[in-house]
Amino acid sequence: MKDHYAALGGGNAATLAEIKKAFRQQAAFHRPHRNDDPVAAARFRAVQEAYEVLSDDKQRASYDRNRKRNLLDNPLETAGEIWSAYFNRLI
Repeated sequence: MKDHYAALGGGNAATLAEIKKAFRQQAAFHRPHRNDDPVAAARFRAVQEAYEVLSDDKQRASYDRNRKRNLLDNPLETAGEIWSAYFNRLI
């Protein structure tokens, strides 16, 4: 799973304004016609994809749920929540 927050250089608590600012900065730096690095084009596409997902409320909520399910934010806390919910259903 791609980490869109890392692609933009921010955290999962970032506001829409912070996401837009990070996108503009990263996109300007990684533009293929301005950056001669061979991976600049791929990095630019990753930044665009991250912005598309994180700037849309529905896509961001879905991404955040999937991210939490994949234990990316806080693995120990999320795993504890999952196991607690599972055992509570059994009891």
